[in-house]
Amino acid sequence: MTRVVVTRARDQVGELVRLLEDADYEVAVCPLIEIVPLADDPIDVSAYDWVVITSANGAAELRRRMQGTPAHVAAIGRATAEAFGKVDLIPSVATQEGLLAELPRPAGRVLFAAAEGARQLVVRELDADFLALYRTRELRPSELPDGDLAIVASPSAARALAALQLPIPVVSIGPETSRAASAAGLTVLAEAATHDSVGLVAAVRAVAPIAS
Repeated sequence: MTRVVVTRARDQVGELVRLLEDADYEVAVCPLIEIVPLADDPIDVSAYDWVVITSANGAAELRRRMQGTPAHVAAIGRATAEAFGKVDLIPSVATQEGLLAELPRPAGRVLFAAAEGARQLVVRELDADFLALYRTRELRPSELPDGDLAIVASPSAARALAALQLPIPVVSIGPETSRAASAAGLTVLAEAATHDSVGLVAAVRAVAPIAS
């Protein structure tokens, strides 16, 4: 049986593990990152024409602290949109470049809410305000994971896995994570077509099909 290592933060593995087990994969949960919120004070978004969110973690943090209602919300990736709720734009390519290609212009006043240290292409291109919502801390497990392949759902998880120096190829959630994984020396077997748990499991099935 193919053994899949799931590297997501512990509180985010539930749906992915369930879908993998339903597809008859053996699953090893080995969180390599944890999410650390940076503040608790309210965030007033009422003055913004667009609020841009880039991850499910950022969406959840913004929703937790948000006051007011932005005119429009753009989410990079369907899982990000689902974590936030109703959004106005999900670009077909789940990158900042993809967002910029589809965002109506002029965009007006824009808030870019993301992780500390996130790429700031949107900030530069739109002269947007940047708000760091959380920090991603890389973890080193007490026992190294053993598996046939690993799932990485963020650049930070890819870098944390690479730091373990294990010969485990990976399935990635999207282009930015794939680039980070390759840059860190990991072998990327596949990239999810949709940037969510369903897409990740489909990508795993494509490279490691279960014999019928």
